[in-house]
Amino acid sequence: MKFESKNPFLGSKAFTNTSKNADETIAIQQETMTVSGAINKSFMLLFMLLTTACITWWLAFNGYNPLVLTIGGAIVGFILVLIAAFKPHTSTWVAPGYALFEGLFIGGISAFFEASYPGIVIQAVSCTFITFIVCFALYKYKIVKVTERFKSIVIAATLAIMTYYLLSWILSFFITFEAVHHGNSLMSIGISVFVIVIAALNLFLDFDEIEKGAAKQMPKYMEWFSAMGLMITLVWLYVEFLRLLSKLSSRD
Repeated sequence: MKFESKNPFLGSKAFTNTSKNADETIAIQQETMTVSGAINKSFMLLFMLLTTACITWWLAFNGYNPLVLTIGGAIVGFILVLIAAFKPHTSTWVAPGYALFEGLFIGGISAFFEASYPGIVIQAVSCTFITFIVCFALYKYKIVKVTERFKSIVIAATLAIMTYYLLSWILSFFITFEAVHHGNSLMSIGISVFVIVIAALNLFLDFDEIEKGAAKQMPKYMEWFSAMGLMITLVWLYVEFLRLLSKLSSRD
């Protein structure tokens, strides 16, 4: 039987191999996704979004019409989401672009709701922030675990909501009707609450994607991809809170 010493001080090759392995480990860590990297990029995207949101917000409250920028931001943002969905490796530049254009949209609609219902924006922001913190805590302390069944249910519900919204929007061009999620009826409010719950549950999928992506040592660009996914969920959640609060305010 051949015995080899495990003591790294007994030969020069041990030092060389150790140094080489350390270098390879550092290189891998620099080229692969990390949780901290995804978190940092999420804050960067949020800052970009808020920066451009201030533009359309300022325009709206200073006598200018931000409609073109608001609609344009929404359209370009949606296109960039599709690009990232089919080509994740483009997220390095697509994610920042999404944040900048989506910010124009968020600033515009926020100004619209604020003009109609003063104080509603700070309420929606607070609700979104609190929901995020609660979901993060539930995920971190393993109170809510993301299983495959959990994923399938949330994804199915999300797709159903998106399909319903899309069909309602398309039908509005051909048929004069008021979709059940419009207005301030109890059913409409109930639908908004349901949508907010599903949007919040999507946060757990985002947290899980970041954690597992880092564990699997996914490519570095997945930090941008994951951060973008989290930002999309937060934007959706914020908009739904705006809708719900506006319905509640209109009933007063």
